[in-house]
Amino acid sequence: MSTVTSSLTEQQKKKLFTLFNHAKSSLLFKASVHGFDAASFHQKCDKQGPTVVVAYNKSGYVFGAFTSKDYGQTNQNIVDDKAFLFSFNDNELKEDPLRVVSADPQFAFTDNGPNFGSLIFLHNNTATVNSNPGTYQFDPQRMHGNDLNLTECEVYRVEDCGGRMEKPWRDVQWYSERRKALLSTIPNWKPSVSSVKQARILLVGPVGAGKSSFFNSINSVFKGYVSMQANTGTAGTSLTTQFRTYCIKPSYLVRHVPFTLCDTMGLEEGVNTGLHVDDIASILNGHIQDRYQFNPAMPIQPDSPYFHKAPGLKDKIHCVVYVIDTCKFKLIADVIIDKFAIFRRKANQLGIPQLVLLTKVDEACPLVAEDLKNIYQSHYIQRIMQEVSTRLGVSLSAVVPVKNYYQELEVDPQTDILLLSALIQMLRAAEGYFDNFNSVEERSV
Repeated sequence: MSTVTSSLTEQQKKKLFTLFNHAKSSLLFKASVHGFDAASFHQKCDKQGPTVVVAYNKSGYVFGAFTSKDYGQTNQNIVDDKAFLFSFNDNELKEDPLRVVSADPQFAFTDNGPNFGSLIFLHNNTATVNSNPGTYQFDPQRMHGNDLNLTECEVYRVEDCGGRMEKPWRDVQWYSERRKALLSTIPNWKPSVSSVKQARILLVGPVGAGKSSFFNSINSVFKGYVSMQANTGTAGTSLTTQFRTYCIKPSYLVRHVPFTLCDTMGLEEGVNTGLHVDDIASILNGHIQDRYQFNPAMPIQPDSPYFHKAPGLKDKIHCVVYVIDTCKFKLIADVIIDKFAIFRRKANQLGIPQLVLLTKVDEACPLVAEDLKNIYQSHYIQRIMQEVSTRLGVSLSAVVPVKNYYQELEVDPQTDILLLSALIQMLRAAEGYFDNFNSVEERSV
């Protein structure tokens, strides 16, 4: 299934969201994909809380309407003192957007569709808008250039990010010396078990969460330039179909790399899709070797040439990291959460520590997109981290946010610091695994 993407350019998005204080958006409805009709609109947009309708025409106008209330198809006139119409033109991006509120305190919109009285979107189930200034007073030329034919109509859920905290709730040192210190700390780490030279860290998550991108990002930090070794993309199904073990090669920046990142097929909702749950124990116990081709319909068999019959401690997984797209956490299906729970139970039985890696934090929160140093001063990111902790059943201290490299051409010190800090947490977690192993060994002597 192809990904439905926004028609807003970055400039347009910034322009639009100057109207909302530190808000983030999630695309719910796209008429060219879902249909230029009210039924399709309601299927995607009912009971979604605050939303903004965004319409486009060939004259370069981007215009629409915001409401903080739900659509519910009750055919009632809804009062909303936060509702407004807006408009701006691509040719006038330097000007502030037009913002128009209702002159009637008893009317904002009618909830049987995107019907704001003065502007009715998807009018008569067509790619048009009906315009009749009245309840909302505006100049039609300035609102839409008198062009009522739509090239696109989208609806976004709007979430208040809650602004910026006065002080960060986690301490991060952002100066360049800290990056150097982290890079020098990692090569000096070594497992406390002499038979193991590298910690094996398993990345697990839904399709598109950013597992392969995380490896590429860590590899980029150690190389000093943006690297794209692992396959990444936006396909609807997992691009990673093999079990991959990625060892980062030493460079002029780091002489020794004491960890291996293991990537798996993504978790998917459907039957016989994504990683088979019966492969989980085999991965954790070190039975699956590099480049094994996963079969979603059937787990690995002991007679497979990629089945390691007698794995040692060095072959097993020493830390499990659940990778989650911050933007999509609230949309993760219960079946995916159930698969996470299966992983957690099996990892707990084997005494394997677990962390949660939140990716794409810059896309999830405008404050963080503006400045990565706002990561622990964002009310929204803190709220998502707390929800992740509760829903996945891990402690808040085990949830770490990062920004992967995905469009940049050069590395960035602040991005590196966040990535390296997350990696050190993974090594510390793996050290807990080896400490437990040593305790068991000592008791058995």
